[in-house]
Amino acid sequence: MKIVAKEDIEAPIADVFDRVTDFRSFERSAIRRGAEVTRKDRPAVTGAGAAWDVRFDLRGKRRDIGLEVTEFDAPERMVMKLRSEGMKGGVLVDLVALSRTRTRIRIETEIKPKTLSARLLIQSLRLARGTIEKRVAERMAEFAASIEGKPRSPG
Repeated sequence: MKIVAKEDIEAPIADVFDRVTDFRSFERSAIRRGAEVTRKDRPAVTGAGAAWDVRFDLRGKRRDIGLEVTEFDAPERMVMKLRSEGMKGGVLVDLVALSRTRTRIRIETEIKPKTLSARLLIQSLRLARGTIEKRVAERMAEFAASIEGKPRSPG
């Protein structure tokens, strides 16, 4: 299953990349949403080799995933590998400078099942694809607004 989201942000590409790679901020956000996040790389790096173990509840079951930054090409690209007991996948973050003060961010997330139970989970996610894509688009818009310094839009 693949989910793609993109957003244009009124900020220079370097500023957007700095926010995309502010891993501590994303760790805190995940923890606020109920996940357990453990940083695996010591000392913590910002770049290839950064890694986390994340535990969270999804569809009534505890999920454990590992994330690792495998490619880091500032300020245009970052690739993360995702692994769990029943799934594998990745996250690709691409940034394109549209002008000196405008950047397009594109995030592509793909997960593939390795087991029957993971296939069932992916199938249930496919059925909820519209809702998932809407939530991702809303989060992208919030992220863009936070970079631009605008207040969040209600919704």
